[in-house]
Amino acid sequence: MTDEVLSQAEVESLLNAMETKVQEPQPVGAAAPAPSVSVRPREKITAYDFKRPERVGKEQMRALQTLHEGFGRNFGAAMSALLRSIVEVKLTSVDQLTYSEFIFSLENPTCFNLLAARPLEGNLILDINPSILYPVINRLLGGGKESGAIARRALTEIELRLVRRITDLFLHDLKRAWANILPLEFEVERVESNPQLVQIVPPNEVVVLISFELTLGDVRGMMNLCIPFNAIERIGNKLTTNNWVSYTRVAATEESIQQVSKRLEGALVELVATLASSRITTADLLGLRVGDIVTTEQDVHGPLEISVEGVPKFLASPGAVKGRKAVQVIGPLEPSP
Repeated sequence: MTDEVLSQAEVESLLNAMETKVQEPQPVGAAAPAPSVSVRPREKITAYDFKRPERVGKEQMRALQTLHEGFGRNFGAAMSALLRSIVEVKLTSVDQLTYSEFIFSLENPTCFNLLAARPLEGNLILDINPSILYPVINRLLGGGKESGAIARRALTEIELRLVRRITDLFLHDLKRAWANILPLEFEVERVESNPQLVQIVPPNEVVVLISFELTLGDVRGMMNLCIPFNAIERIGNKLTTNNWVSYTRVAATEESIQQVSKRLEGALVELVATLASSRITTADLLGLRVGDIVTTEQDVHGPLEISVEGVPKFLASPGAVKGRKAVQVIGPLEPSP
């Protein structure tokens, strides 16, 4: 049997046939290729933490933020007057979290004030960080601007008495801030140094944490107001932006009226006594010379008009006192019909 050997030309032809891709015709009835589908970018999804449910609505949170922004400015002015030094109080955040998260975020020891806010149910918490508390106490005791090392200990009896002046000032302004929402009566029930010893609500209960940053010279520190959700749950309908216009208007108190009156007593005002007035033509005005007499409609025996800051207020008679010209007020100026 003779072996058949491929020639060089046949080998090259066979290799070319293997490399060439022959497109087979598509059978009848076969499905058409699927059209390209544009894939939309995946939207950002925010994870919901069921351990931290947001029980306070966004509108209520905004109302609380606006309320305590104004309170912070007033409290800063009151602290500046108390310490006779500039104290800046700035609202840094209004958040909702669990009570356990709030407790474990605090320093130990700290100044942990347990508050009653009648008629609200339960208790509120006012925490004053030691980093700002001890410099304030130092100022109240007559210390200078120098800030020493922060003590890590419980407060002494004398320091607790001084802290009471700060908390009383805080609660006084807080009561005024909440006055048009709900009249509150605040009271400090007790002061603790270890926050983990006080449990006003279950650990997983939602609370609203309102944080303020106090700046005294080169020292900064935080004050935190903790309000449990169950304390404000019943008044949630009042914490809305629709009613916020009425909240910002605080009724004048007897104390505020006296303060304004006392400041106004020292204010300087311009007092003008008008001897007479007259109307003349421009030609007569241009022709006036020294010695000319201008007649007026003012009766020589009639009262003069006294104006206060340009507003006619009184009637007076002219005269002289100790060689100086003077007027004597004889009565109020009756408004013209």
